[in-house]
Amino acid sequence: MQRTITKLMEMKELTRAEKQIMQVLWEIEKGFVKDIVEQLPDPKPAYNTVSTIVRILETKGFVAHKAYGKTHEYFPQVSKEEYMRFMMNDMVDSYFGGSFSKLVSHFVKDKNIGLHELDEILKTIEKGNGKKKKQ
Repeated sequence: MQRTITKLMEMKELTRAEKQIMQVLWEIEKGFVKDIVEQLPDPKPAYNTVSTIVRILETKGFVAHKAYGKTHEYFPQVSKEEYMRFMMNDMVDSYFGGSFSKLVSHFVKDKNIGLHELDEILKTIEKGNGKKKKQ
């Protein structure tokens, strides 16, 4: 599932429907269109609708397939973590001038992050910095 830096830079934001399909594929790891439809909440979209979205995701490079005669088993080509990283970086670049500290400040000002959560963030940063030093 590893993609090159160039591919990640070419990655585009997914539509709401595409994200919903990817969430299912990330969860089940691989499956046929019928498997994807089964995992979607009610009211379930039509089989053909899901099939079309999966093929669009394949064209975009998010999904690949293995053929079994005329049927296809689909699986993610982009991990959930890669997509989250792309989306977070895009959001920080677009709305916070590329500054993660401005992002955190925004949530602190809106009282969406409390002291306990800030402490957890700091511990995570310290752990990450410790790992970088060891490498």
